[in-house]
Amino acid sequence: MNMKRRNSVWSILLPLFYSALVGALVGAVVVVFKLCAKVVIACSEEMYAAVAEQWWIAPLLLAAFALIAVVSSLVYKKVPNARGGGIPTSIGIVRGLIRFHWVKNLIAVFGLSLSGFFVGVPLGTEGPSVQIGTTIGRGVTRIFAKKHPAGDRYLMTGGACAGFTTATGAPISGIMFALEEAHQCISPMILMVATVSVMFSKIVSDLLSPLLGVSTTLFEAMVPVTLTAADLWLPALIGIVVGLFSVAFLKYYTLLQEFWSKKLRKIPALGKILIVFALTFVFGMLSYSNISTGHELMVHLFREGGIWYLLLLCLAVRSTLMILASSSGITGGLFLPLMSLGALVAALLAVVLHALGLSTEYYSIIMILGITACLAGMMKMPVTAMVFALEALFASSNVLPVIIAALLSYVVTELFEVHSITDSVLHNRIRDQHGDVKPAVYDGFITVKEGSFAVGKQIRDILWPNNLFVLSIKRARQSGAVVDEHGEKYLHVGDELHVRYATYDRAATREELSSIVGSQKYAEENVEKV
Repeated sequence: MNMKRRNSVWSILLPLFYSALVGALVGAVVVVFKLCAKVVIACSEEMYAAVAEQWWIAPLLLAAFALIAVVSSLVYKKVPNARGGGIPTSIGIVRGLIRFHWVKNLIAVFGLSLSGFFVGVPLGTEGPSVQIGTTIGRGVTRIFAKKHPAGDRYLMTGGACAGFTTATGAPISGIMFALEEAHQCISPMILMVATVSVMFSKIVSDLLSPLLGVSTTLFEAMVPVTLTAADLWLPALIGIVVGLFSVAFLKYYTLLQEFWSKKLRKIPALGKILIVFALTFVFGMLSYSNISTGHELMVHLFREGGIWYLLLLCLAVRSTLMILASSSGITGGLFLPLMSLGALVAALLAVVLHALGLSTEYYSIIMILGITACLAGMMKMPVTAMVFALEALFASSNVLPVIIAALLSYVVTELFEVHSITDSVLHNRIRDQHGDVKPAVYDGFITVKEGSFAVGKQIRDILWPNNLFVLSIKRARQSGAVVDEHGEKYLHVGDELHVRYATYDRAATREELSSIVGSQKYAEENVEKV
């Protein structure tokens, strides 16, 4: 009994130790990444301003963009999973859908993101930060935890959450990201790993950021007006309007992405990157607000607002460029750009409401609710959006309005049955990776071996290989399993599991399954469907 107790304690403490290590490393690396991004984005803005004054610089800048495009296309051939949005890629990795080489991805994502920021492509820093965190989680497993391969996806999840936290300064939102977005389930083990990683990344970030001159928050402190019960029509209106915009944008994304990838499929990847860079340059010369991450645009909108037709133009340009950049596989995040779209829609709504007589004191809360509703609708993560608003957007005095705006936006997108942008991007990545090939489905039986990762854990706490279902459990006589009022949910040595799974790579799935239940011969057969 004592030995079992010690093993149980060790099985808890060991993942927490590795999670702390992942969090600390991610906090340090992402702070450095944010510093580099800050410098590169400032240089980009200065270069666009210089070209506006001295047009002879334009050919030199375009030549530099062309060189970046060529280098990027070559890197993408070697490291294909460094392409596109960081958050969808990371979610695909932690769910076991996408396989990657962590060292190559870490270097490629770091470097290619900075090159995209230099060009001014409207993609953000948070996506690469999440992917950097994911790669570091894999790195810790490969270097320090080789004997515990079953913990790989847990540590990558912790790294992704730590990257999100360091990028946004929102630790609770980072934890919620693991539960609502990454795995879409509540598991004590996932919660534990994510919390420890986020905690240590936050500690390291708070220590390093002041030394390097990097902000730990997205925005400066704001004190928005507190809405009363009589004002609740406002968050309801914002939630519905932004929800409808989210539906329109997500449908526009699908149409434009299909056109870009299918109708123009004869254009090589390099050609598409060059087109996006050229469009970025053209619209950047009109106004730098049309391009870049969208962070400075949001800061400007919070302070000064804007003119309706310029806001509308910026909304159309940023929406189109962001979709084209994402569809072309250019490395960068979608989180901040989506927030900027929500801010633009909210700013437009504020202009209309002000013309109808609403006081300007409501402006900041309209912006906050618009951003929140946009995240809830487009990314389909309403709870994370609510928590993010309270943490990062200073909406703690407007809890009920935040809930109303996020919920209504989410409900509107559900009524129209549109997929989140994360799911859409991830679906396209999987389709590009496997084409029209269908996964093979296998049905068989496995046994929980002594000393394996699965022993003593509930089925819900185990990150099984993707698309694997445990259909039934046959208890071993010697396992000591009992049925109590809650039902016996823990796995014991000798338990026989009836599993069924769909996979593109049978050997890799078997290897992952062996890391969980122990090495063994598999008694399974190929079946037609799940």
